Amino acid sequence: MNLAKVCLGPGRKCCLVDLGAHELKLQDRVVVQREEGLGLGRVTTIFRNLEPGMAPGKVKALVRRATPEDLDQAERNRLLEERAYRFCLERVETRQLPIYLVRVECLFDTSKIVFFFTAPGRVDFRDLVKDLVQEFRTRIELRQIGVRHRAKMVGGLGICGRGLCCSSFLLEFEPVSVRMAKEQQLSLNPSKISGICGRLMCCLTYEYSTYQEIRKHLPRLGKRVTLPEGEGKIIRYNLIRQVATVEMEDGGELEIPLAQIPAHNAAPEPGNSEQ
Repeated sequence: MNLAKVCLGPGRKCCLVDLGAHELKLQDRVVVQREEGLGLGRVTTIFRNLEPGMAPGKVKALVRRATPEDLDQAERNRLLEERAYRFCLERVETRQLPIYLVRVECLFDTSKIVFFFTAPGRVDFRDLVKDLVQEFRTRIELRQIGVRHRAKMVGGLGICGRGLCCSSFLLEFEPVSVRMAKEQQLSLNPSKISGICGRLMCCLTYEYSTYQEIRKHLPRLGKRVTLPEGEGKIIRYNLIRQVATVEMEDGGELEIPLAQIPAHNAAPEPGNSEQ
């Protein structure tokens, strides 16, 4: 089984396609079958001799290698998308709608034009749809998206200096919570843990499971431990440096490697019993 990863354009989803009998190479332009209809994309990765069932998610059908006519059609679609964007923006301003127009996408066969936008709430855009239908004489869809999907479509740089994960390789958004930042002992300052979309950064999920796994084998904070230097209680961990800080009975603090405080060394707190 031979598969190829095909990217359908900047900010658009990539998909896996079954090559079948086609012989393709990297950067080839191809036409694939999507749920919405045909789409033109570029081959970015090829996976050869895979076992059936190894492919994650749904595999799309490869229609053909792009022909010169397909490339001409893609260029006409691009010009149509630009014109549709400008026209829609003008009508939004004229009708004073609280809409932020993000992107316009035209299906490959021009049977439908989709306008992606964000808005603070529900918007009555029926008159806007009439304007668009009258101008372009095709099916029109106005699709409201969230700020995370807006960032995925627009792209940009994160505070790490790299391109946004959502617009480069993430296929789906995973739930992110403040608890993930707490678990990793990160600053809870919103400006430090929020992406350019204003929501919690997707990368907070990357190491969360590792931190959880490490903590499974460590005593909880406040637990009393017995050390060669005496007894004390654990007041904080630094999992990156693999050390724990123990507050000794004399009020001093002692840093020790995590390997020196195995879970069985944890003494119960006074007045509490182990279950």
